[in-house]
Amino acid sequence: MTRAALLFPLLLAACGPLVQVGTPQAPPAVLLVTTATPPQAQPAGLAPVDMATAVTVQTPLLPGPLQTLRIPVTVSDTQVQYVRDATWAELPSRQFQRLLAENLTARGLAVVDPRTSGRTAGRILSGQLVAFGVDARAPLAVRVRFDATLTSRAGLRQRRFEHEVPIGSVQPVPVADALNRAANAVAAEVAAWIDGSAG
Repeated sequence: MTRAALLFPLLLAACGPLVQVGTPQAPPAVLLVTTATPPQAQPAGLAPVDMATAVTVQTPLLPGPLQTLRIPVTVSDTQVQYVRDATWAELPSRQFQRLLAENLTARGLAVVDPRTSGRTAGRILSGQLVAFGVDARAPLAVRVRFDATLTSRAGLRQRRFEHEVPIGSVQPVPVADALNRAANAVAAEVAAWIDGSAG
């Protein structure tokens, strides 16, 4: 047997299985997203950006139950389940980061993204998105909580922001709608806090 004939089966094996065993999981019928609801900001034009007062919004940290595309349901102090048939289009941290940036922009604040500008603003907003889901403990509601940290030349400031919206049942679309409202309320409060903070 030639050397090429011996190598051929080994190459196939290295490629992994060519046939998938079992039934592939069907993609979700609907992907849920959050959208910003602040008033549209006036175009800033080509005016120079004051980097000292501009803001860079970092992606919030997530606790374990939120590191998924599913919506968590807190049923007790030690038990978390997930909303059936509810799937986010992307992680809550990325969606909330965008809501923060859009709310800041709507207030006329410059938001600088280091990935596109190559620069970091004089004020950096970071933090942890502690809650972004359903709290099934009475009363039934969705809850969004963000522990914010604002770092600037003036020092470091921290503040907790939290908002909840009552819901009647745990169904994907109503839950996502309530979470969208709660997340926008928190993002608006964060933007107002930063707008009133000295550079």
